[in-house]
Amino acid sequence: MVPNIFGTRDRFCGRQFFHGQEADAEWFQDDSGFGPVLVHGQGTGDLWSCWLSMSLCCLFCGVDGTFTTRNSRPNIVLLMADDLGVGDLCCYGNNSVSTPNIDRLASEGVMLTQHLAAASMCTPSRAAFLTGRYPIRSGMVSPYNLNRALTWLGGSGGLPSNETTFAKLLQHRGYRTGLIGKWHLGLSCASRNDHCHHPLNHGFHYFYGMPFGLLSDCQASGKPELHRGLRIKLWISTALTGLVPFLLLIPKFARWFSVPWKLIFFSALLAFLFFASWYSSYGFARRWNCILMRNHEIIQQPMKEEKVASLLLKEALAFIERYKREPFLLFFSFLHVHTPLISKEKFVGHSKYGRYGDNVEEMDWMVGKILDALDRERLANRTLVYFTSDNGGHLESLDGGTQLGGWNGIYKGGKGMGGWEGGIRVPGIFRWPTVLEAGRVISEPTSLMDIYPTLSYIGGGILPQDRVIDGQNLMPLLEGRASHSHHEFLFHYCGVYLHTVRWHQKDCATVWKVHYVTPKSYPEGSGACYGSGICSCSGDVTYHDPPLLFDISRDPSEAVPLNPDNEPLFDSVIKKMEAAIKEHRGTLTPAPQQFSVFNTIWKPWLQPCCGTFPFCGCDKEDDILPTAP
Repeated sequence: MVPNIFGTRDRFCGRQFFHGQEADAEWFQDDSGFGPVLVHGQGTGDLWSCWLSMSLCCLFCGVDGTFTTRNSRPNIVLLMADDLGVGDLCCYGNNSVSTPNIDRLASEGVMLTQHLAAASMCTPSRAAFLTGRYPIRSGMVSPYNLNRALTWLGGSGGLPSNETTFAKLLQHRGYRTGLIGKWHLGLSCASRNDHCHHPLNHGFHYFYGMPFGLLSDCQASGKPELHRGLRIKLWISTALTGLVPFLLLIPKFARWFSVPWKLIFFSALLAFLFFASWYSSYGFARRWNCILMRNHEIIQQPMKEEKVASLLLKEALAFIERYKREPFLLFFSFLHVHTPLISKEKFVGHSKYGRYGDNVEEMDWMVGKILDALDRERLANRTLVYFTSDNGGHLESLDGGTQLGGWNGIYKGGKGMGGWEGGIRVPGIFRWPTVLEAGRVISEPTSLMDIYPTLSYIGGGILPQDRVIDGQNLMPLLEGRASHSHHEFLFHYCGVYLHTVRWHQKDCATVWKVHYVTPKSYPEGSGACYGSGICSCSGDVTYHDPPLLFDISRDPSEAVPLNPDNEPLFDSVIKKMEAAIKEHRGTLTPAPQQFSVFNTIWKPWLQPCCGTFPFCGCDKEDDILPTAP
């Protein structure tokens, strides 16, 4: 089709800004929707070269425009699961669930086996993913154990407006950018509708999904998930304070001694105010947090959780159809596989691993539908597809004796457990036919933060020069032009606390990992914090002096700590780590704490509301849904 050719003409001639290198030609976005157009260069020869290149393209690659050069700006599809364990996929060694579509991505692309989240919790991990920076640099980390991810849509914390996401970089280079699914990086700052943290203020042209994320609280019949332990204590405290006025009535009516009615009234009022102060937020968590939005408009409050997966898929397919003739970035942020594990009826009982396995297989089916759409529109060869998870599986997610969280393979720990491998090692799969060799497996340390400079490189963005970017461009590694990761040190935080450091020696394949702090498990030796639902970052932790040292390249499950008796390099490795920490801390600058007490508490005046507050509720969504298999 001719529009496809015109839509990609900047790939063959004129200004070369694909990898941060700019020539003298200038471009503008025309009104036709066909992408950037050359308006002037250094002479008419450039124009004739341009048209000659386009003619050769038509001659050698056909009218469908599927030929790809190394300087082509690809479409980009990013697929991120929520709390998926690295051991939950067949391509990573699981034999209890079926994931043929994600496995297809791995067989047709490049698979990373040491791909690491920047945090073991969703909000800081996603902030790092979008910005290419450790979340401590943007203030997206918590000094508290209670609020390690944003907990209320009616809170004021979120991704700061001065952070530049990869969506904003690519938006400035002519990409159409869309986010479908989970955001969980804040919404408003000072008023209900200012939406200062909204995806549309961070480089996305289009947003459809949950500005928060899926919780068990989103299911009317589900067990509370948000601060469950605290809520139990609040109920107990409410019952005790509510008993006080009744206890005061006993001596009054028994005439043991006189009790003023004012005292009874004020104790009852105090009990009521205490109850109202916390129940106004926690008692309506489903209505306050479980909201579906299109751009700035609330379209369902509360969200109908049984339909949301189909609605998200429909929107993703529509986005591809709408922008198939111009470079686009689609970030599909799954609600799967977070509790409450809501799956379509046809997937219930589909797997060998219960509700969790059913949910994984439904997500895989959704991935297949997106891949089918790319194939149908002949976009596969010029689309980079990336699949990952925001952090490891949640081991403490249980329903009685039934496991509702993921499996992290051979790796110790899980979601929320600081630097243990099971909480931060995630799937990493890239497919870009004709550019990336199919079936390659890379075991070098890589990070979710690397997506930022990688997308900037392939999309023609220029990295910000006024801040530290911690990610590294992965394309030399993915293409086989480099055999060694550019990461020498990676720092693993738990909230604001540095727990772990990883050192990848430049001159060999050895990867050392040192733990200064590790969480305490309950019961002891269980490998998880079943008593509290998630492990602590400070306080109830174990401090190691000397620190725990592992050789991850030989002991990826972190089973055997090294010491000076069995590792002659122990002291020199520890000194090297300490020097790296000192240098790293020298690059940190203070940032406003987005997880402060004020920012994380629920504020009625910031609560998104469809209707008149507090009587919020609406359903503006149609019932046209895609067909299940």
